Amino acid sequence: MLTPDTTRAPAPTLSFGPRRGVYLDAAERLAAEGPPLDAAAVGQHEQFDLVYRTLCAVMYNYVPLSGHPGGSISSGRFVSALLFGAMDYDLAQPSRDDADLVSYAAGHKALGLYALWALRNEIARLGAPELLPADEKFQLRLEDLLGFRRNPRAATPLFRQFNAKALDGHPTPATPFIRLSTGASGVGLPASLGLAWAAADYYGDDAPRVHIVEGEGGLTPGRVAEALATAGTASLGNAVLHLDWNQASIDSNRVCRDGTTPGDYVQWTPAEFAFLHDWNVVHVPDGFDWQQIATAQRLARSFDNGQPTAIVYRTVKGWKYGIEGRASHGAGHPLCSGGFQAAVAPLFSGRVRPLPCCEPNAQRCGGGADGACVEQCYWEALQAIREALGERPGLVQGFSEKLRVARDRLNARAPKPRAGAPNLAAAYAAAARATTEVPAALQLAPGAKTTLRDELGRVLNHYNKVTGGALVVAAADLLGSTSINKAVDGFPSGFYHRRANPLSRQLATGGICEDAMTALLAGIAAFGRHTGAGSSYAAFSAPLGHIAARLHAIGNHARVSLEGGDNRPFFIVCAHAGLKTGEDGPTHADPQALQLLQDNFPPGAMITLTPWDPQEIWHLVSAALARRPAVIAPFVTRPPEVVADRAALGLAPASDAVQGVYRLRTGREGRHGTVVLHGTGVTNAFVFQTLPLLERAGIDPNLYVVTSTELFDALPEAERARIFPEAHQQEAMGITDFTLATMLRWVRSDRGRAHTRHPFRLGHYLGSGSGAMVLAEAGLDGASLFDAVRSYVDAR
Repeated sequence: MLTPDTTRAPAPTLSFGPRRGVYLDAAERLAAEGPPLDAAAVGQHEQFDLVYRTLCAVMYNYVPLSGHPGGSISSGRFVSALLFGAMDYDLAQPSRDDADLVSYAAGHKALGLYALWALRNEIARLGAPELLPADEKFQLRLEDLLGFRRNPRAATPLFRQFNAKALDGHPTPATPFIRLSTGASGVGLPASLGLAWAAADYYGDDAPRVHIVEGEGGLTPGRVAEALATAGTASLGNAVLHLDWNQASIDSNRVCRDGTTPGDYVQWTPAEFAFLHDWNVVHVPDGFDWQQIATAQRLARSFDNGQPTAIVYRTVKGWKYGIEGRASHGAGHPLCSGGFQAAVAPLFSGRVRPLPCCEPNAQRCGGGADGACVEQCYWEALQAIREALGERPGLVQGFSEKLRVARDRLNARAPKPRAGAPNLAAAYAAAARATTEVPAALQLAPGAKTTLRDELGRVLNHYNKVTGGALVVAAADLLGSTSINKAVDGFPSGFYHRRANPLSRQLATGGICEDAMTALLAGIAAFGRHTGAGSSYAAFSAPLGHIAARLHAIGNHARVSLEGGDNRPFFIVCAHAGLKTGEDGPTHADPQALQLLQDNFPPGAMITLTPWDPQEIWHLVSAALARRPAVIAPFVTRPPEVVADRAALGLAPASDAVQGVYRLRTGREGRHGTVVLHGTGVTNAFVFQTLPLLERAGIDPNLYVVTSTELFDALPEAERARIFPEAHQQEAMGITDFTLATMLRWVRSDRGRAHTRHPFRLGHYLGSGSGAMVLAEAGLDGASLFDAVRSYVDAR
C-alpha cells in the first residue's frame, strides 16, 4: 500500500489493482508449515557455504583488484540451494536444452559463479566422478580458477601447465552452463527472460525453468522495468528471478527505499517493483537462513497461476567477509592482510601453516609483484580448498547425491518439444539453397510500387512459414508502421500470452521499449530454437539495441569457441531509415544509424543490409541467413519505391546484391570515373532522375551500389578485387544516405572524398518535410546529384 504525504491535508491511500501474481512471506510460511530441511541437510549446506565463502576470499586475494567479492558472497547461499536442490539438470551435459538454467544477469557476481561451478565440479570429482562431463572442456575445475580474469595469452607457468580456462571478468558462454554474456547495464535480465520465453515456447507446459540471479541495483536500468513488464504481461511462468537485496551498489549503501527511509536511487523495494509488474513475489526476510531459502524456492516451484516469480532475499553484501556494503562491491582485502586471514580463519583455523604468501613478515613474491610466484601461492591455496572438501566426506557424498537426483529428476521428466514446435534449422537450410530464382509469392513486377519494409516483412514471413513459427517479432509500438507484423501473417493474431495465445509469434515488449526488446530477442535467439526480429526507427534501433547486439555477438563467439557450431542470429530491423522519413524531422530521419553497426563488429558477427530496390530484399536476407552472423541489421525505408525495370534501364540484376557491392552499370567509355551509391534515397534518386540527365549530357561513369559491407568482406580477396577493382576505388566519388564515414571504405582518394555527397556535407542537421524536400535540402536530389557528378567528371 502506498500512502501519499498527508502533512497538509488528508489524502486517500493508493493500492495496487487486481494482480494475477501473489505475494507470500517465506518466514510466515515456514512458521506455519515447519522446516523443509532436516538438521543434517542444514549442516551440509553450512559446510559448503563456509568453503564457498573462503574460496571467494581466496580468489580475490590472489587475483588482486579483480572481481566482486561482496555480492558473490551475499548470493552464494541461495544459488547453491538451486544447484544442489531446486534445479533439474545433468552435470554431464551442460548444453542440454531441456534442463533448468541459472543465468547470472548480475554479471559482476562472476567470481561467485566460478567458485560455485568449481566446487560443484570438485564435489562430483571426489564423490561421483561418473556425473562429470567426459570432455574436460565442459567442466570448470579448481585448476581453471587460475584463469580468473586472465587473458588467453597469459604465460604464467601453472596457467599453461593445467590448461586453465581464461575466465572472463563477467560471464560468457565460454563457461559451461552459461548461455549469455551478461553484466552490461541491465541487459542480462531481459536476455535471460528471452531464454525463458524460448524454453516455454519450445517445450510447452513442461518447459525448463530459467533461474535469474540479480541484485537490487541491477533492477534500476530502464530496460529491466521494460523486461519485467514483458514477462508479467505474457505470463512467463517458467522465469524465476532470485533477487539479492543487499542494498549496496558501487556508490550507495541505500539503493532502495527501506521501510520509511528513502532510497538514494529509487523509492520502491524490489518486492514492490516485481509485484507492480504482476509477478509472484516471495519475500525472504533472512536470505542466509537455509530453511527460509528452501521454503521460498519450493513455493516458487508450486505456483500454478502462470505468472513469473521473484524471490527477494534480504542479505548483507560481504557477509562475514570483514568488509560489508558498497566497500565490498568491487574491492576486498589487500594481499594476505589481516582482514583476509580473518575471513578464511573459520575454514583454516586448524591448519598447521598459514596460507602461502601469508607467512608472518615474509618477503615472498615481492609483495605481489612477482606474478608467477603469486600464481604458485594461489595454486597452493586452491589445493588447501581441495583438502578442506576432502576432509568433509559427508558433505561430498551428500551433495554428490543431490547432483545425481537432479539428473534423475530431469531424465524422469524427459521433457519433449511441444506438438508443432518450430524447426529453425529449416530456415538456414532454405537460405543456403536460395538461388537467383525468387519464390513466386515474392516476385515483383517492374514498375509496381511497394515499400522495402513491406518486402522485408514478406520475406521474413516466407522463412517463418518454412520453420513453422521459429521467427518471433516485436516492435516499439510500431508493428504495422514498420511492417514487421507481415512476418507473422498466417499465425494467430494478437500478442503472445503463454496461456491465452501461445502460438502467436508477436511479442509485446513493454511498449516503446527498444532496449528490452533487443535484449529479449537476443536471449530468445541464444536458446537456439528461434530467431527474432525487433523493429523501430533506425534512429532508435541501432543505438538502443547496440549493447544487447554486442553482448549477443560476444556470447556467440564464446559459445562457438567452447562447443563449436554456428552463430544464432537475430534481426535488428532499422526501419524508417534515413532522410526519406523527413516528415518526422531530424530527430527521426537519422543518417548516423548505420555508422553504429557497419564495420563496428568483428568479422562474422554483424551483417548490415542496405538495399535500394525492393527486389533485393529476398536475395540479401537469404544471403545473410546463410552466413549465420550473430546479428542481421536490415535498413529499410518508409515510403513506397518503384520496382526498377533493370533490364530496360541496363542495370545489373537484383541478385547481384548478394555480393555486398556490385557494379550496377558499366561506363561505356571508361573515362568518366566511378560513382559509388549507398542507400535507398540517393540510389533511387540517381537511377530515376540523375541517370537520364547524365545520358543526355553524354556522361557515363561506372556505377556501383553498396548493399552490405559485411557480405562483401566475406568474399575471397580475389573475388572482391574482381568485383570492385582497386583502380575504381581510387578514382571514385560517393553518394550516400548515410554518413561520410560509411563511404570511406569505397572512396579511397582525397579528391573522391571531396566530391562525395552525404547528408551532413553542408555542415548542419537537416530540416523537416517530405523525403524529397529533405533530400533536396541536402543536395541529394536527382538534379543536384547530376551537378555533383558533372563537377566530379570535369575535375578529372
